[in-house]
Amino acid sequence: MNSNQTIFSSVAFLHEVPKMRRETYNVCVTQPLKIVSDGIWTSNEGSKPLESAFTMLELQIVIIFAITQLFHVILKRLGIPLFVSQVMTGFLLGPSIPIGPLERYKKMLFPFGTPDILSTVSSFGYSVLLFLNSVKMDLTLIKKTGHKGWIIAIATYFVPIIIGHLAILLFGTKWREMLGQDAIGLPVVFMSHSGCSFAVISSMLNDLGILNSEIGRLALSASFVNDLTGSIFAGLGTAIVSSMKMKTYSRIINVVIFPAYIILIPLIGRIALRWVVKNTPEGKAVHKIYLCVIMALFIVFGYVAMFIRQPFLAGAVIFGLAVPEGPPLGSELVHQLELFSTTFLSSIFVTCLTMKVDLTKCDSLPLIGVICGVIIVVHIVRWMLCIGICRYCKMPLNDGFCLALILSCKGVVDLVSYILVYDSTAQSKRVIDVMVVSVLILGTISTYGVKKLYDPSRKYAGYQKRNIMNLKHNNELRIVACIHKPCHMNHIKNVLELCYPAHENTLVVDIVHLTELVGRSNPIFIAHKLQQTIGSSFNNYSGELILTFDLFERDYPGLATANTYTAISPVALMNEDVTNLALDKNANLIILPFHVKWGGDGSIESEDINIKSLNSKVLERAPCSVGILVNRGPSNINSINYKVAMVFLGGPDDREALCLAKRFAKNFDNMLFVYRLLARDHDMSNWNHMIDDEELRGVCGAHATFENVTYEEISLEDASQTTFFIKDIANKFDFIICGRRNGVRSPQTFGLEKWTEHLELGIIGDLLASPDTETKTSILVVQQQSTSFIN
Repeated sequence: MNSNQTIFSSVAFLHEVPKMRRETYNVCVTQPLKIVSDGIWTSNEGSKPLESAFTMLELQIVIIFAITQLFHVILKRLGIPLFVSQVMTGFLLGPSIPIGPLERYKKMLFPFGTPDILSTVSSFGYSVLLFLNSVKMDLTLIKKTGHKGWIIAIATYFVPIIIGHLAILLFGTKWREMLGQDAIGLPVVFMSHSGCSFAVISSMLNDLGILNSEIGRLALSASFVNDLTGSIFAGLGTAIVSSMKMKTYSRIINVVIFPAYIILIPLIGRIALRWVVKNTPEGKAVHKIYLCVIMALFIVFGYVAMFIRQPFLAGAVIFGLAVPEGPPLGSELVHQLELFSTTFLSSIFVTCLTMKVDLTKCDSLPLIGVICGVIIVVHIVRWMLCIGICRYCKMPLNDGFCLALILSCKGVVDLVSYILVYDSTAQSKRVIDVMVVSVLILGTISTYGVKKLYDPSRKYAGYQKRNIMNLKHNNELRIVACIHKPCHMNHIKNVLELCYPAHENTLVVDIVHLTELVGRSNPIFIAHKLQQTIGSSFNNYSGELILTFDLFERDYPGLATANTYTAISPVALMNEDVTNLALDKNANLIILPFHVKWGGDGSIESEDINIKSLNSKVLERAPCSVGILVNRGPSNINSINYKVAMVFLGGPDDREALCLAKRFAKNFDNMLFVYRLLARDHDMSNWNHMIDDEELRGVCGAHATFENVTYEEISLEDASQTTFFIKDIANKFDFIICGRRNGVRSPQTFGLEKWTEHLELGIIGDLLASPDTETKTSILVVQQQSTSFIN
C-alpha cells in the first residue's frame, strides 16, 4: 500500500498504484472509531483524549499553526514569503527532517490514518482558495492585454516546451540509461516550469507593493495569459491521457466534453450571476441565500469535473471564472471566505502535502543533477526571451530582468500541483522531491531579487519643476484632486472654484476616486470620459462624482476642464495611482483630503488611518506640490465672496502657498489677508529672508498688484504668541492657507514641534486642525515640490 493511502481510502484504488510505490503496514485499529473524547474527568479507566479523532485533529491543527507562525516570525525578516514557512513546517513534521529522540512524538501526533482526516478538511479550504482566486480574476484582462503581454506570455510558455521536447528526442536514450524509470517524468518537469500561476504572481506583486506599477500591470497581464493557456492545455492533456484506455467513441466524447465544460459554465453561469448583481440594491450586501447557492454549486461543479476525468479543483476554478469579480458579489464572497480558506485551512493543506515529501530518500546525484539542469535551462530560456522582448519594446534592461524574475516565481499553487501529480501516480517520488525544493528556491530568489532590483519610486527622480511658483504667467494650472468619500466632493469643488478659472488663468483638474480593491486580483484604473462607449458597470462606483464635476465644467465653459477617474487598488498602493496620474498629467498640485472628519458641533466624527497613511506616502514621493485640505466647515458654502487668510513665516512651502493664494485673489470678489509672522530679531540679510521679500512684493507696499489684498507684518517673540495669534484668526475667515514647513525651525514656532500631532500638516496646520482650536474654517496646507527626490 502506498504511504499516501490508508485503510480509510478506497481499496479499489490499489490496482492503479505501481508496485514500486506500494508499502506494507501492520496496523491495529480500534472499532468503532471514537470521534469525540469522553473528556479528562469522565473516564474511569484514565483519560485517553488522543484516541478520539476530533481531539487529535484539533491538536494537529494547533501544532501546525504554531510551528508555521514561529518559522514565519523568523523568515519574514529576510523577506521570505509565508508559503516557505508552511513548507518548512511540513518538512519538520514529516520524514524530511529527522529530529532524533523527538521522532516518536511525531508518530504519536500523526498516527497511521489520521493525516487522511486532516488532509480532507484542509483540502476543502484549498479548493475554496482556488475558487476565490478565480473569482478575483478579470476575464476582460485578456482583451486589455497588449501585444507585449501576449508575446511574452506565449513565448515564455511554448518555446521552453518545444526546446524540452527536442532535447528529449536528441538525448532521451542517454537520460533513460542514466535515470531509469525516473526519466519518464522529465516532460512534466519542463512543462510545469514553463508556466506560471496568476494567483502566485498577483500575491507576490501585492506583497512587494508594486501591484499597480507599470511593471506590475505588465506582469499581471502576461501571467494571466500564461496561466490560462497552461491550464487549458493541461486540462486537454488530462482528458486525452485519462481516456487512452477507452473506446474510440468514448475517447472523443471525453475530449470534447472538457472544452464544452470550460466554455459553457463561465458563459451561462456569468449570465445567471449578473442577474444576482443586478437585483442587489446599490450599496447593499448580497443576500445570504445567493452565497449559499453559489457555494453549493461550487461543490456540484467540482464533482461534475470528476465525472469527465478532471480533478475537483478544475471544477472550482472554472466555476469561479463565472462569478462577476468586484463588488457586490465577488467582494462579498472574498470577504466571507478568504480568512477561513487562505489564512487557516489552505495553510494547513500545504503543510500536510509537504509532509509526504521525504528528502532523505532523494540520494541519486545523477537524478538531482539532471532535474536541476532541466529547471535551470528552462528558466534561463524564459529569462532570455522575456529580456529580449522587453529590450525590443524599448524597456530598460533592469525592468526586463525584474519582469523575468517575477514570471519565474513559484508558490503555493505550483507546490500543490506537484504533490497532486505525485498522488495521481503520474510522477516518481524522487523527481517530485526535487521539484518541491525548486519551488522554495525560485519563490525566494524571485521575491528577494525583485525587491532589491526594482525601485518603483525612481521614476520620480530627476523630474522638471512642477509647482505653482514656477508656473509661467497665464499658463493653465493643472491639479490632481483625490476623493475617497462623497463628503469630500463639495470641499474639493470649493477649492477649485477658489482657483478662479478665467481666460488668462485656465484650470485643468483630474479628479480621481480612490476605491479599495476587494474581490478581484488586478487593479483597475478607469478614465470615465473614455469609458462612455464601453458600457461598463464601473460607473456605479463614481456616478455622483462624474455628475458633480461635469456640472463644474459646464459652469466654466472653456475656462475649466474636469476629467474624472476611478482607481481600484489595494489601500497600501493607492499612492501609486495618485503620483502616477500627477506624473502623466504634468500636474502642478495634488490636493488630498485630510483623514479626520468633523461633525456639525466641531467634534471629531471619524478618523481614517488609511487616508492618513496615503497622505504621508504621497507627501514623500509626489512629483509636484501637494496640498492637504482640512475640512472643518460645512461643505455647502459657496466660494463667492470668500475671506481668505495666508499665514506666512517663510520658506519654500510658504512661498508656494502664497502663489496659490495670489491666484485666489485674482477673483476680486474674494478678500485675501496675508499675515507675515516675523521674529523680533530676524536677520534681514538672510538669503531665504530676501527670497521671501521678493515673493511678497506682489502683495505689499508700492508693488502690490491686487486691490483686494491686505498685507500685515506681525512681530512675535515666541511660540506662545504664535499660538495665540492662530487661535485669534481661526474664526475670522472662511479659508486659511499655509505652508507645511516640515523640518524647518524658526523662533516663532520653536518648541511647538514636540506637541505636533499631525506631522503631515506642519506646525501651523496642526494648530488650526487641533480640537483645542474652535473654528469652522477650511484649511489648506501646502508642501512645495521637493527639489531632490528622497527615497
